[in-house]
Amino acid sequence: MLKSISKNLSPELLKILAEMGHGDEIVIADGNFPAASNAKRLIRADGLDVPPLLDDILSLFPLDAAVSHPVTLMEVAPNTPEPAIWDTYRQIVAKHEPTAKITAVERFAFYERARNAYAVLATSESALRANIILCKGVVK
Repeated sequence: MLKSISKNLSPELLKILAEMGHGDEIVIADGNFPAASNAKRLIRADGLDVPPLLDDILSLFPLDAAVSHPVTLMEVAPNTPEPAIWDTYRQIVAKHEPTAKITAVERFAFYERARNAYAVLATSESALRANIILCKGVVK
């Protein structure tokens, strides 16, 4: 055990976060996301939801200020309401990185980004379209 480290962050996840360099991306995937088939490195976070993990991860590393949108969500189908969980994500991101911009990309473009991401963190999040990509910045 370590002081001041959330119990949500497993040793495996901490190792991945430390290995990532600026510009590397991590996907925090909901329970429906095909994580195993879209991951270079798969980390399991069974029993955990995305919001607490997002908050814990953003407490450890900055988002990339050199990219226009360091946070990416999976776009919803046309005429489909935005997932309520996105408001939670906006609040968490703003808490840690008030100027960071968030965008959404089409589902299959999101899958492609996931395949190229440094890692995919598979959660048990039950909200639909609750997947999020974070681009790591420079730790100063």
